[in-house]
Amino acid sequence: MVIVSSDQQIRELHEQAAPSAEAFDLVWTHCRIVCRIAEQVAPPGVDLALVRAGALLHDIGVYRLAAGEHYVRHGVLGEQWLHGLELPDVLSRFCAHHTGVGVTRDDVVQQGLPLPVADYLADTPEEEIVMYADKFHSKGGTPGFVTAASFAASVARFGADKAAQFKRMVDRFGEPDLKALAEEFGHPIR
Repeated sequence: MVIVSSDQQIRELHEQAAPSAEAFDLVWTHCRIVCRIAEQVAPPGVDLALVRAGALLHDIGVYRLAAGEHYVRHGVLGEQWLHGLELPDVLSRFCAHHTGVGVTRDDVVQQGLPLPVADYLADTPEEEIVMYADKFHSKGGTPGFVTAASFAASVARFGADKAAQFKRMVDRFGEPDLKALAEEFGHPIR
């Protein structure tokens, strides 16, 4: 069993999983940014250590994607890999339960997603915070920060229910301050 109790141990898992230094830098930087955003928006009373670990682990499955494999699979691949390392479910779930504003079994079937038919929803406040924080940074193409308005417009293409779910998250957690992070990491705000 792998014990994860520090950022350094999670970084070592990323280094172990990454196929290249470039992939490591892209994904690890994104996870650190999501962690910083999650810490900004987390309300009192949540387990901040769990939020931090979940944010740092949430995209570890990206390294396991085969060439041409559908990106939506990165969550289940990460969860499976962490299970194989015998990490507790409370940590591995962050991988498969952060995509979009939640993927339901109906989404899997109706959209023909290459996932086992199941619900991939945030079930705890800590999972919801990581899911939400992830919406504000993109590592695709040129890495950059995403405003709430930009993400809202993007998620609306998946249905009014997804847009409404994101609005509820914005109302609950507020909008993070992206300007300082954009300056620190040198990524634009889109």
